[in-house]
Amino acid sequence: MQPDLQKGYDPREVESRWYQFWEEHDVFAATADPADKRPVYVCPMPPPNVTGSLHMGHAMRCTFEDALVRFHRMRGFNTLWQPGIDHAGIATQTVVERQIAREGKTRFDLGREAFEKRIWEWKGESGGRIALQQRILGSSAAWSRSKFTMDADMSVAVREAFVRLHEEGLMYRATRLINWDPTLLTSLSDLEVDHEETNGELFEFAYRVDGMDGEIVVATTRPETMLGDTAVAVHPDDPRYTHLHGKYLVHPFLDRKIPVITDAILVDPKFGTGAVKVTPAHDFNDFATGKRHGLEEINIFNLDGTVNAAGGSFQGLPRERARTAVKKALDEKGLARGSKPHRLTVPRSQRSGVIVEPMISTQWFLKMDEMAKQALAVVHEGKTQILPEEWTKTYEHFLENIQDWCVSRQLWWGHQIPAWHGPDGQIRVARERPAECGEGWVQDPDVLDTWFSSALWPFATQGWPAKTDDLAKFYPASDLETGYDILFFWVARMIMFGVHFTGQTPFKRVLLSGLIVDETGEKMSKVKGNVIDPLDLIQGATFAEMVAKTMPGAPEAEALAKFKKAYPSAATMGEGFPAFGADALRFTLATFPPSNKRIALAPKRLEGYRHFMNKIWNATRLVTDLAPGVVVSAQAPSATGLFNRWILSRLSGAAQACTEGMAAFRIDEAANAIYRFFYTDYCDWFLEIAKPILRERKDEALADETARTLHHVLEASYRLLHPIAPYITEELWQRLAKPADSPVSIALAAYPRAEDTISAPEVEREVALLQSAIGAVRTIRAEYDVKPASTVRVSLRTDNVAARASLASQLGAFVTLAKTDGPPDLLGTDAPREAGTSVSIVPAEGGSVEVAVYLRGHVTREQQLARIARETKRIEKDLDAVRKKLSSKNFTDRAPKEVIDEANGQQATLEEALRRLDQAKSLAAELGD
Repeated sequence: MQPDLQKGYDPREVESRWYQFWEEHDVFAATADPADKRPVYVCPMPPPNVTGSLHMGHAMRCTFEDALVRFHRMRGFNTLWQPGIDHAGIATQTVVERQIAREGKTRFDLGREAFEKRIWEWKGESGGRIALQQRILGSSAAWSRSKFTMDADMSVAVREAFVRLHEEGLMYRATRLINWDPTLLTSLSDLEVDHEETNGELFEFAYRVDGMDGEIVVATTRPETMLGDTAVAVHPDDPRYTHLHGKYLVHPFLDRKIPVITDAILVDPKFGTGAVKVTPAHDFNDFATGKRHGLEEINIFNLDGTVNAAGGSFQGLPRERARTAVKKALDEKGLARGSKPHRLTVPRSQRSGVIVEPMISTQWFLKMDEMAKQALAVVHEGKTQILPEEWTKTYEHFLENIQDWCVSRQLWWGHQIPAWHGPDGQIRVARERPAECGEGWVQDPDVLDTWFSSALWPFATQGWPAKTDDLAKFYPASDLETGYDILFFWVARMIMFGVHFTGQTPFKRVLLSGLIVDETGEKMSKVKGNVIDPLDLIQGATFAEMVAKTMPGAPEAEALAKFKKAYPSAATMGEGFPAFGADALRFTLATFPPSNKRIALAPKRLEGYRHFMNKIWNATRLVTDLAPGVVVSAQAPSATGLFNRWILSRLSGAAQACTEGMAAFRIDEAANAIYRFFYTDYCDWFLEIAKPILRERKDEALADETARTLHHVLEASYRLLHPIAPYITEELWQRLAKPADSPVSIALAAYPRAEDTISAPEVEREVALLQSAIGAVRTIRAEYDVKPASTVRVSLRTDNVAARASLASQLGAFVTLAKTDGPPDLLGTDAPREAGTSVSIVPAEGGSVEVAVYLRGHVTREQQLARIARETKRIEKDLDAVRKKLSSKNFTDRAPKEVIDEANGQQATLEEALRRLDQAKSLAAELGD
């Protein structure tokens, strides 16, 4: 091993150099060569938007996916992590439109061709930013294969899919009521509309009956839409309105008569007045009613949401002002009948946040029924498994209730629909402009929904529709890891398209994980001031720098207050975050169960795993000092010493737990297993046991065996850690003295297997007893504030013959690790207990062992009572705070499960500490002054 490890681990110095090394040596390459017979592992990367920069969600995605990819690569798989960028139609167009707006222009001033050119220029300048950020995180993607969803070959796949669907009668053009975004001036699919509950009002007004006295009162949350009413519906069995069946009503503002119709589907006679205004052009239920009754569909809005000529004197008013004006005019005519508060659901565009307007429009639609049945079948038949399994029901519900997909968007950026319109209304759908489409023919101006091209991602990236070696080798994929929030947008559509176009499900497993939130459980947003840029965690930043970036223009004091409220544990970190490094961030994220719907990011937790990286570094320095010059081998050394056999057996168990965790998409279990093994078994126990063996070298054979074991387990630990912490493990692994035929990178070294080393459960049981006894001594020393340098007298009482023999054989280790003044007395349970001792009982197979620590001379009665009082006050204060938190309904309803579990654990620990302090009062009386 190279001896020049600096004293402390600096991630900025280590992590900056290894990514270039990996790329220079093609460590992440995948090959489609048919002659390569290695098993294949493929994980398509969810392509981030070209507009994007790295956020915590991306960091989590990269951590989970890269861990899986590196794990399989180390297991000998031909591994492809397929990267790419999505063109993000609406989002990208909006960004560039804002740019040219600052120049005082609109896209219409530039024209379509110039505007598209401007977007491509912007993409060239900004589009690669997120890929560079992903590299900083350590993402081991096959970057040479990266795809952009607007690449020429991807466009071929999109046109092919559209034309095939049209030829099969699944893609069609129709005039229907659709979701319209009046700000972005485009249609939206149902999935792009969020339904927000809010407080509103139910406004009542009257229509007068034509040709007779009388009126009919209707209620609405949108009075302005009465300008487009073409009927009022009543229930056929409602006796209140029988006399009005077939009559007409007078529109108060427009020159038209409105029929009274009967409809048992639309009208609930028990709700409101039992009469419902019908606006077929601006309400989905009313649209269906209008079709049943052949009603006129009167569109009263322009595309920007202002009232059009059909609205008469209200023409030109925006929707909100039209609502106020219509209510006022109804009141002036004596037709207003009052209003009352009403809780209603408002549809909002996910893209712009504006209230969506149902509008009659001619669009392209895709029939989904048959494809949905196929997508359900592959899950029911086990060809695709959704993990966690609880999401299967959600997937089924969506597909069983699916509607036809409106795929056209009124944008300029995206895949333009491959259809040409003739001068006489003809339409030709083709892969390229048909020869017969000459003068007067124009291509459909609309583009396809971004999710249409994204649905082709698993196979279009491998060359489809051509039959390529890549497609044969890398499709279908093994795993898709993504967030549960795009199960419908993307996952279901990929499965539908994959089965339809290739006859195969696109992946064997769908691995869904949760939403990363702030420390208090709140979703991250710039408005809340709780957004964290992962690069600030990796590279370090002051809190002032962070909020200036995420909340530009906000007063610094206000922004900082919001940030610190969202991240309470950040208060212990001074004015900002240190450079935690990519490995510490990855390890932190990896320890959260992916199944958690909300994953709360706590900076203090990140700090803990930064210390763990330092622990790995310093353990390596110690091994270098204790046993220099050892050439490591992947083959476990033969071992006879008890503790050497113990650590090799523990390594076997850790390898088994890590492998099972990775394979089951429980990366958290793998991370926690290697953490516990390295931190506790290797560092806290084995290294401490090895120190006197190697420094004193009383037994040369045992010392040499221990040195080999020490190095082997250290190197194997690097390999277990590598999928989660790639940088520090590459740095330290490269410094080891290794055989000449070792791979160029640890990323290509073999992942440890349980069977690579011994499994010795009987040895583990023997050492576990010793550990329990030593642990009891350490706990008592800590509880009674015994000085670290002091040695204590200890006795071990047991009538268990096997336990006594086991402890007797390891008294040397006991003296060293428990810091006793000599070998402990081994006594029977009938031996009297001396005054001034603290006792702890530890279990042993077939009995127990009583561990007694003699405290006289180490602690006085006065010191003990003062400590008890001090500790009791502190613990009661902490316990009160935890109990208040757990009694808060706001906390228990909103905090993620793991945060609540952690609080319950804190409460139990504090309550146990109080109990032990109470016991300590009786011992104080036995201590001298």
